[in-house]
Amino acid sequence: MTRTLSARVERFPVHGSFVIARGARTHVDVAVADIADGTVNGRGEGTAIYYRGESADSVVATMLATADAIAAGATRADLLTLLPAGAARNALDAALWDLEAKQAGRRVWQLLGLPQPRPLLTAYTISLGDPGVMAAAAALVRGRELLKIKLGGDGGWQADVERAAAVRQAAPDARLTVDANEAWGGTDIARTAAALAQLDVELIEQPVPAGQDAELDGVRSAVPLAADESCHDRATLDAIVGRYSHINIKLDKAGGLTEAHALVHAARTRGLAVMTGCMLSTSLGIAPAFHIAMQGEYADLDGPLLIEDRPGGLRFEHSDVWPPDAALWG
Repeated sequence: MTRTLSARVERFPVHGSFVIARGARTHVDVAVADIADGTVNGRGEGTAIYYRGESADSVVATMLATADAIAAGATRADLLTLLPAGAARNALDAALWDLEAKQAGRRVWQLLGLPQPRPLLTAYTISLGDPGVMAAAAALVRGRELLKIKLGGDGGWQADVERAAAVRQAAPDARLTVDANEAWGGTDIARTAAALAQLDVELIEQPVPAGQDAELDGVRSAVPLAADESCHDRATLDAIVGRYSHINIKLDKAGGLTEAHALVHAARTRGLAVMTGCMLSTSLGIAPAFHIAMQGEYADLDGPLLIEDRPGGLRFEHSDVWPPDAALWG
């Protein structure tokens, strides 16, 4: 039976604002794909990667350009050559996984050969701000087991250490990771990491700008480093080996669950650990990423907690996120 593709932009308000080194967001526009075969419908969601020039409208336009190929039976493997990695391929890939699971009467985790999912510990993000503001935000969620602190603000690395120290004081029992969002290029990474190690920070994401990773050659960091913007998919993996110990896999960067699942294996063969992250997105966008997170060391899947999520979204309890049910996805 011929398949049909539809795609649209949906907007969701952010709770307060979401602030990182590149700016603040008060809403997120996501691109949603629906692929129907006349009997069942598969859904997928992607969030435009703004630092790569994507917008929600361009993502939808890219998806709709594949309508004939989708109607003719293009597979997830075909998408890897039809489209570059990005939010459009992610949304289409997710819709095809959802469709295939429904057609087979099975769940996506079964199609992937994974064990039955269980709740996962997920990080909760503390947005960038002045130390007092960040401490207040951490105090509001005191009791959460894992916090991810956005850094890279004004004042350089010293001010960022002050921000992390303020969060640590407000959340003395929490595990902490930090995300510099490429902001520490040209600084003494080892010195910064040593200061953060004193605060029991476990992981530092993307300290230097993507493409300037050679700055990390020979750096002995007291805190493990994770590549985010520097590692999108398998094609970008070898360039970060020896400079980072972890990679942050995001489905929008990788271009979908299909590539991300292969990326996990490729990372393992190179001795790299895995964090699964997310863009600002609804539970529909997080649901496929859950299947990558259950294979990794860190999960950062709090996107739906930071926005007004869609109805029927994922279940979050205490510090955990629960697996998606079939009514949502997969």
